[in-house]
This record gives sequence, structure tokens and C-alpha cells, in this order.
Amino acid sequence: MRYFWLFWVLLPLALGSPIDDFTKAAQEKFGESGATAAKFLVDNMPPADKSKLGSAYLLENLEFALKARGEFPWAKSVPEALFLNDVLPYAVFDEPRDSWRPQLYSKAKAIVQGARTATEAALALNRDLFKLIQVHYNTGRKRPNQSLTESVQSGKATCSGLSIILVEACRAVGIPARAVGTPMWTNERGNHTWVEIWDGDWHFAGADEYDPAGLDRGWFVGDASKAEAHVPRHSIYATSWKRDGLAFPMVWARSSDAVAAVNVTPRYAASSTDATGSTESKAKVGVRLLARAGGSRLVGKVKLIDLGGQTLSEAETKAGRADLNDMPRLEVLAGTQGWLRFSVGRETREFRLRPVPAGESTVEAVWSELKPVSPRIAAIEEWLALPLNERSTNAPAVTRPLRREEADRATELIAANQSHYLASEHKAEFEAKSISLQGKTLRWMARTFGEAPAGGHSLWISMHGGGNAPPEVNDQQWQNQIKLYEPAEGIYVAPRAPTDTWNLWHEGHIDPLFQRLIDDYVVVAGVNPDRVYLMGYSAGGDGVWQLAPRMADRFAAAAMMAGHPNEASLLGLRNLPFAIFMGANDSAYNRNRIARERAAELDRLEKADPGGYIHESRIYEGLSHWMERKDAEALPWMAQYQRHPWPKKVVWVQDDILHSRFYWLELENISVAKEKQKIVASIDGQLIHIDGDIPPRLELRLSDELVSLEKPITVVVNGKRQFSGKVPRQAGAILHSLAQRADPHSAATALLKLDSATGQK
Repeated sequence: MRYFWLFWVLLPLALGSPIDDFTKAAQEKFGESGATAAKFLVDNMPPADKSKLGSAYLLENLEFALKARGEFPWAKSVPEALFLNDVLPYAVFDEPRDSWRPQLYSKAKAIVQGARTATEAALALNRDLFKLIQVHYNTGRKRPNQSLTESVQSGKATCSGLSIILVEACRAVGIPARAVGTPMWTNERGNHTWVEIWDGDWHFAGADEYDPAGLDRGWFVGDASKAEAHVPRHSIYATSWKRDGLAFPMVWARSSDAVAAVNVTPRYAASSTDATGSTESKAKVGVRLLARAGGSRLVGKVKLIDLGGQTLSEAETKAGRADLNDMPRLEVLAGTQGWLRFSVGRETREFRLRPVPAGESTVEAVWSELKPVSPRIAAIEEWLALPLNERSTNAPAVTRPLRREEADRATELIAANQSHYLASEHKAEFEAKSISLQGKTLRWMARTFGEAPAGGHSLWISMHGGGNAPPEVNDQQWQNQIKLYEPAEGIYVAPRAPTDTWNLWHEGHIDPLFQRLIDDYVVVAGVNPDRVYLMGYSAGGDGVWQLAPRMADRFAAAAMMAGHPNEASLLGLRNLPFAIFMGANDSAYNRNRIARERAAELDRLEKADPGGYIHESRIYEGLSHWMERKDAEALPWMAQYQRHPWPKKVVWVQDDILHSRFYWLELENISVAKEKQKIVASIDGQLIHIDGDIPPRLELRLSDELVSLEKPITVVVNGKRQFSGKVPRQAGAILHSLAQRADPHSAATALLKLDSATGQK
């Protein structure tokens, strides 16, 4: 009995495996053509199928594939390589294997009767088959990768299940067919799968989306044109039976490499260009992995991951006797930055990759010096890889506490991910220089000056005068404004007021339109959010008086030229450098007198609050409303300042246009805000004082830039302690901040809700 187990191990070898039986039967029944087909099928078969599929199933599949090839006119001219790869296979993805060929052969044959070409036959199948088997799109399906049998039983399938059916039906009548799809559209709105058929070349169609105008049409054409061949997550892939190293990224089995693929993005995508319309240059990064400094090379998997967590390229490093110059070369766009992530055995480590230069370069990584990948960061990357509608805000990846370095990395990840889809979503309005929100439209003109410094261009928003005048008068003011100032560096933007009323620039629609304008320039043009400046002349100066205090946390500095403040308060300018420019003879509406009074008020505020209310005042003697361009000295004065998004003291006074967020203070519900409501918040070490008219459920937006989140903090509201303890950093806080503004520099990493009456909840 000692060697009895060996009998059961050797018995299958003696009797022959199902795969051996199939290849032998294929040659006996169909000769050399059968043997060739069987070998191709088996050589590229997913490993799991080799132990599960029987000889009878495989032989039936081969028999009907060869039968179709000899019967249908279009099938007879199909090149052998295409027949083997795109007609013969018994599966499309990793769907359950069923015997679909006999039934689809019968149904499809009747449908394509009379068709003269593969195109005509495929169109007929797409038009009639789904009605015949009564299967249509429905998200209530059992799973995305359903087999034909499963889909027919339920009558439901989504794009992947429908594509499986159409591919199989085409193959059943000898048409080369394959499934095509993207794991994620560039706008981050989800994935999609469709079908390609061969008729002299590859053509596409949406499954169960018959178009009488023919192939190469579909609702997804616009989205597909934005695909990015250099970004695997946003590339377009076609299934393949032949294995050449690339795997189809199945969204329902993200880690599986069971299905081979080819990247077909160039056939769908438009040429890749940057925000200015210039063609982006390519780069190649050669990668060596050393065990230790000066040591031998290691074999490992390497991925180049961008700042948003997307895998741009992957390969395997070389070692042993391989020539030193024999190394993987990862192709990316010049300027790409992110992380090189290496896996050796079960361990994964990484290091930061700075912007990649154009052309070819080489990077040497030392395994012993690399940092392990944080599992919390890996979880956030996986969460970000999901379609937007599948990202649960209660997921552990979002709610789990983070260390400081993890919070910094998470901010970078989430901001880059957000910028990617916002840039795609907002690109059309950015290029049209026209934003429409809440029934109002903001148009603008722009000029660019100087080279962009590290961190990105500055942005100068310059508001025109006019108001309470016919549109053509305000249009002329707008045309003048774009020529009025020239910063040494930056993007100078002159917006056109959405209305022609006297209060052009301080109606309630301006605030969200300006926030959207800033967001667009940050995500599309790479503007530095800490170097956004606000200015305006005449009625535009009126707007600066009003907007600067209530939107102070968006700007680096503001300058008012020849405007009237009306009822605007200056208290919100505590952290915003503010300049007043006025002609001494500009007496209309008492502008000159009021300008002097407001300058004196800023003097008093600055004296009473050292470090706050930085300001400059220029009252030009002998000049009236037109200051003969002397006010241009505002620009170099403003340019010396950058926004500090985390000031230690904040003075928040609500205007008649209410806001729910100001620096690191936030109202959970805007309905509790009221005009002239004043909150003063200050920080001394780990102690936070909040004083004033405090509404219920005030929220503190916290960051290690403000307090140490490693230590407990204490919050005192109007002299009463309301909280004492530690506040965890979480990705959810970052998401919350960035959902409001595309501004990673002011993104909170921790949130603390307070109740002014009952204490923290």
C-alpha cells in the first residue's frame, strides 16, 4: 500500500487527458487543418479551462467552426490567422462555458440568409437576434460576464453580456468577431464594452444597438475619441485568443489575466494634445532594479503609476546574464510624474518619479532603499479605480485613519484623479471660454505672459467697468479691459459680466461662476491655486470691494481701481493683501472720499491685529476716474504675495451673498447662515478658539498645516470647551473638500463637526 497513491497520479497520464483526446480526435476527424486549429486553441487556452473542459465540448466547437468556414461566402476568404483567433475560440471573456455554437448556428443562419458580406450579416444579426432570443439591456442581470444560456434564461444583460452574444453569433456563421472595451472612460463615468467584426478591416457596433446607417456608429464614439493609449486605465482593448503578454482588463475581475488582448486605442482616439493644443511628446524610461547600491540586478514586476494612481505602463526588470542595456523601457508622455512600483515575490515597494524628460532616460532603483507601499494607499487607489457611481463614501478606504504621509499622498492621489476627469468634463467650456451656471453665462478673453514657473502659471481675473448700460457699452468696456494690464507672468483673464445691471460683479451668480473659472484654469491649464489675483476698474472695482472679502480664501491678493464699496465690509480681508487705487478728483458717488476712509479703516485694522490686513493705498493727486494707467503698479505689488490657505486666524463676516465655507471654517447647512454673521477663529498651538455668532453644526476643516493631528486638540467656543481629543485624518475629508473646489492646497485631511449648544457630535 506504500505506493498506492502513485497509481492515481499516473493513471490520467496513462489514459490520456481530455486535451490530449481532443487534439488526437481533431486530427483524425479533420486532418491537418483540424490539428492546426486544435493546437492553436489549446496552446492559448486559459489554464483553468484545460482541467475543466472535456474533449466532446471542444470537438463540437471545432466542428461547427470549420462547418461555418466552409459554408458562408464571407467565411471562405477569412485569413487563417483571423479564423483561428477570432472565429474558432469557444469563449469571449471568462464567462461560464456553454455549448452555444449549435443553437446560434441554427438561429444565425436563418437571420443572415441573403446577406452577401460579413457586414450585411453582422448588421442583420444585431438587428434581429436579440429580439429573437428576447435578451436586452438591463442592469438587473445576474453578472456582467453572463454566458448565452444565463442571458437567455433571464432575458437581461448589460453591455458585456450583450457583446458576448453578438460575438458568438458572428463566429457561429464564420465572421471574425471580438469584444472591445475600455475599463474607464477618460471622464471617469464608467466602463463600456462593444463588438468589432472583420470585413477586410475591423469595424465596430454596439451590441443590440442596431443602426440602419451601418457599422462604425454608436453613442460611445465621442467618449472613445478621448481614449488615451498611454494610460492603460483609459485605453481601448480588443479580446484576443492568442497570448502576446497583454491581458484584457475585465472590470468584474480586475486582477485576472485570463483573457488576452490587443490595445486598439489609436483606431478610436483623436491625436493626443495638451491644454494649449500642442501635440504631446513621448518619452521612454529605462528601468534597472538593484538588490542594493552597487549590487546585482533583481527580476521584478515594475509599474509606472501616475499621481492619480493610474497604471501608465508595466514590465519586468532584467537580471542575470542580460546585458546591462537590456532593460524594460516604459513609454509615457514627457513630463509624466508619479511612482515606480516594484514587486519582488510577495513584497511591493516604490519610489517617487519626478517629471520624465522627453526622449530616453534611465532610472536605477535600489530595492533595499525603497519604501513599502502603504496598504491604505493601495486601498484608496483601488477605490479610485472604480466608476464614480460605485465609489461608496462609507468604504473602509475612505473612512480608515491615515498617517500624515498617507494623508499627503491621498490628497495628491484624489486631486490628480479629480483633475483628470474634471479636465475632460470642463474642456469644452474652457476652450469655448464660456461657462453657464444657474441660468447665467460667463464669457472671457485671455492673454498669457511669460513662462510658467514651477507650480504653474498665476491667474489674473480683471473685471471691466460699465454697468447699468446697453450691452454694446459693456462690451466695449470688456474689450478695453483685456488690453488694460500686462502682468510679468501669468494668464490674464478679462471676463464679460453675465448681466448689464449696475451691480455687474456682485450679484449672487458671480461667486460660483468665478469659482468654476478658477477650477477650470487649475485643472485644465495647471494654474497654481495659491497665485490667483482679483482686480477690477470702475464697476469692476465695485466688484472687488464686494467679492474680495467674501471670497478672500480663493485669492492671493486683490486690487480695487476706481470703484465704490457700497455696503461691503472689510473685515473678511484679514488674510488677503488688498490695494486701493483711486484718482484724487474721482468725486462721483464720493468714491475718492470713501476710498480714503476705507484706507484709514484698513490702517486701524492692521494696527489692532498685527500680521493681518496687509494693504496698500494710492490716491493719485490731479487725476479723476481715469488714472492714466498709473494703477498698473498694482500688478507687481500683488505678485509679491501668495495665498496662505491655512492662516492661524480667520475673520468671517457673511455678506448678503452667503457662503458655506471660508478658509478652515464650514457650515454644514447654508440655511443657518445669515447676513452680517461674524465668526473669529484663532489657533494657539493645539488650542482653537471660536468666538462670535456661532451657528449650529459649525465644521472645522483641519490639516497638519494648521495643527498637529498627531496630538489632541482642544476647541473652545465663546469661552466654553466643546471638544478635546484627537481628530483622525481620513480620505473622506479630502474628498469632501475637493468636491467643493478643485484646490488641493486647501483640502482638509480631517473634519470636526461642532454644535454650539450641546458640544461636539
